[in-house]
Amino acid sequence: MSRHVEELIEQKMADIRTGKNIHETGRVAGVKNYILEIEGLEEVGYFEKVVIDGKAEGYISAIGRNRVYVALTKRSEQIYIGDRVHATGVEFKGVFAPDSLGHIVDMFGVDRMNDMRFDETEDLVIENPPIPIMDRGNVSRPLLTGVTGIDMIYPVGKGQRQLIVGDKRTGKTQLTLDAIVNQKGKDMICIYIAIGKTKKEVKEVYYELLKRGAMDYTLILTAFNDEFPPVIKTTPFLGLAIAEKYMRTGKDVLVVIDDLKRHADVCREIALLTGTVPGRDAYPSDIFYTHARLLEKGCQHKDGGSITILPILETKGGDITEYISSNVISITDGQIVLSTKNFEKGYKPALDYGLSVSRLGGAVQSREMKRVGAVVRRELLAYLEKCEVYELANEDEMSPELRENMRNGKEIRNRLKQYKYSPIPHDEMLHMFDGLVRLE
Repeated sequence: MSRHVEELIEQKMADIRTGKNIHETGRVAGVKNYILEIEGLEEVGYFEKVVIDGKAEGYISAIGRNRVYVALTKRSEQIYIGDRVHATGVEFKGVFAPDSLGHIVDMFGVDRMNDMRFDETEDLVIENPPIPIMDRGNVSRPLLTGVTGIDMIYPVGKGQRQLIVGDKRTGKTQLTLDAIVNQKGKDMICIYIAIGKTKKEVKEVYYELLKRGAMDYTLILTAFNDEFPPVIKTTPFLGLAIAEKYMRTGKDVLVVIDDLKRHADVCREIALLTGTVPGRDAYPSDIFYTHARLLEKGCQHKDGGSITILPILETKGGDITEYISSNVISITDGQIVLSTKNFEKGYKPALDYGLSVSRLGGAVQSREMKRVGAVVRRELLAYLEKCEVYELANEDEMSPELRENMRNGKEIRNRLKQYKYSPIPHDEMLHMFDGLVRLE
């Protein structure tokens, strides 16, 4: 430790001798809540860390013709026009503690349960260059969630990006928590990224995972709803940087991002305050690029590790064709759609089996699961299609064959019901539909 301190002092002294410790100073020309307009900083770079007169910290979020814009991440005092702004010459970075597994932490390396900073931390670059195509392998290993409707019909593989989309209170977060709990004992690191959630909501997730032993391998990275929006915007990028750090050591990582609609709204708010020309629905024109940069981190690495991403996206009125939903659907490798109607009818998890898609499908299933799942899916979708026509029909008026098909389809749907935190093992799933479907 003393040797490390000596090296830091030597480096600082060398910087002083060469003049590298001297950076530009500008002044605040405008204050828009957490966005500052700065004059006089002509040599700063995008995403460079700046300090405002010892009152606040932030990073360069936009560069204009005569001014730059600073997005604040911390503030201890009120900022006024004329306050000095000091460039640092270093990139804005997040803070990561290797001991943070099992804790609720923020991007500054603080344990939010006791507001204490970890002893051993390291600065982590928030956004690394994308992983090259040549370093990516085929996604072929299954990531078992323990949910029959997913593992059998719309499977997820290690390295896949599978969107979970639906209206408020349809069980989106619950599906991801089920997936995290089911990774116990499977040498998987899980990262739950809470974007703009209340402290109560995040603590509920923490205690649910804690009492099921899942916090031993889970990190909750949070940006609470009362944080500055630039912190909320940047936190998921840090979460994927942490995941990439684990992946490069050969670990499989499951990342949950809850949720991207809130993230998109924050990006819109920041863009409007910095004077960016609004695009569709007033979102910045680069919102697709923002989410693509984030989600492209999901992959199977050639060295053995992987990052699986389950982003959550909230809709209104079940409309998955709105701007942000359609953007993220086109980026990911499939989507699990949750239906308010199914939830209210008691079909939980409330999957909409007609709209859900897994673009990898049988490529990430075992041979037995692929064989059973294909038949179950075909029988279920045929039943759901007939339901729309015969739901109110008198059963006595149906042909014996149709009556039998309807009864089998109804039983398949009932067997897909599953209580939360009750994962079903792979071998048990294979025999759940014995006697109901005829395997080919």
